[in-house]
This record gives sequence, structure tokens and C-alpha cells, in this order.
Amino acid sequence: MTNQVVHFEIIGTDPARLQDYYRDLFGWTYELGDTVSGQVSEPGRYGSVGDAGLYGGVGGGASLRPKVLFYVGVDDVGAALSRAEELGGTRVFGPDGVPGRLVVGQFTDPEGNLIGVAGGR
Repeated sequence: MTNQVVHFEIIGTDPARLQDYYRDLFGWTYELGDTVSGQVSEPGRYGSVGDAGLYGGVGGGASLRPKVLFYVGVDDVGAALSRAEELGGTRVFGPDGVPGRLVVGQFTDPEGNLIGVAGGR
């Protein structure tokens, strides 16, 4: 398939808080360092993620506007949305869809970024 997503970024005003949030929610680990542009993250505050099934990063800084949108594959959409809420996120909708086929939901993280989750239930 062409035009596949090859990278993601979650940018917010408090990178460490976001990194902790996604570590607790999805088990992501980070390699902290710099990014290629100060327009993406302040120096030393970009956490590269390579264990999420897709390469990406979580970074930012006080002068950067929060932004993101992507879907994360999960086993149980309802459970993921509940966990997101427990960690300080807000459910936008879901689970919604056809169980066994495709179920989706969305939540906002503590910085207000909209994130999707998708799975079979």
C-alpha cells in the first residue's frame, strides 16, 4: 500500500507529562534527545518512540502549539478509553462500530490532543 503513515508526533507544552501519560497508557518507552527542528520540540525534550509498531515521537515545549491525530490499535477499545480517562484524558466517543470487525473511539489527552483507538472489540 502506498502513502502509509510512517511517523507520528504528539506535541504539547509539557513534553515530560505527555511522555509519562503515553508510557502509562500504552507502555511506550522513549529515547530522549533532540529532533531535527526547533519547530517540533525544544532541545533535549523530544522522546523518540520505536516500540509502538510505528516510529514516532513525543515532544514540544512551552512555545509550541499542541497537535496530533492518529489511531492506535488496541485489543479492547472500551478498556483503552477507560484507562485513558483514569490517567486524566477525556473520552470523546466510543466504543462504536461492529464488534469483531472494527470498533473505534476517540479521547483527548491531558493537553487536549485528539487521539483515536481502533480494534476488534
